[in-house]
Amino acid sequence: MKAPLYSIEGIVVGDVELPPVFEEEIRPDLIKRAVLAIISARRQPYGTMKGAGRQYTAEYVGMRRLPVWRRTINVGRARLPRTKDRGEILFGRVANVPQAVGGPRAHPPKVEKVWREKINKKEKRKATRSAIAATAVPDLVKMRGHVVDHVKHIPLIVEDRIEEVKTTKELKEVLKKLGVWPDVERAMEKTRRRAGKGKRRGRVKKVPKSVLIVVGEDRGIVKAARNLPGVDVVNVRNLNAELLAPGTRIGRLTLWSLSAIKYLGEKK
Repeated sequence: MKAPLYSIEGIVVGDVELPPVFEEEIRPDLIKRAVLAIISARRQPYGTMKGAGRQYTAEYVGMRRLPVWRRTINVGRARLPRTKDRGEILFGRVANVPQAVGGPRAHPPKVEKVWREKINKKEKRKATRSAIAATAVPDLVKMRGHVVDHVKHIPLIVEDRIEEVKTTKELKEVLKKLGVWPDVERAMEKTRRRAGKGKRRGRVKKVPKSVLIVVGEDRGIVKAARNLPGVDVVNVRNLNAELLAPGTRIGRLTLWSLSAIKYLGEKK
């Protein structure tokens, strides 16, 4: 199977034989497992401090032989651990139990919980190949929500000069000539402010994914694209299922450099 090769001016300058990976069986189930495994590997374990909510002198004393002022049973109060040696005001307050003010959580998160989901290496590699094949199916790219009405061809393969683009202005003109810019505009328009507490934690905006640019070598393209919303640039050696199918949804709009296609052809 062949595909046209475009210059950065949007002109056909030849054709390219697509590597066998583009004919791989498309497995959405396997791709989903691989993406979730990649996402889970980024989870950082968290939990409460050991002893949180239990740093009090409170003690439950149930011995009847003790004087009334020392024991916590048969004195007309709930049988719960109560503070001691804290003066007249705070003496006898309930503490060290979940239902008490300032007490521990009943079932707090544990740091020993295992968040990571496992997947076999061969399954993960097959998922990546399957996700690559899905990027070459126009119907799947449209179903994902990308604007592809003016895209020159799917899969879109461009000469290696695109790797040398060094400014955002120059890259914008290249994407316009290749028909990809409307999809970047879609990502700009649909960028929105996040609801909830994430705004306090460095996740102020939610940005839709736009075009993925796969190159053989970074010669300036990464800095040129980093300010465009939804646009990602990746070395072909670092491709994975999450980049090709963000959110486990297959069919991301992808732009390939010629050297990246050659690398896929050499890779077994």
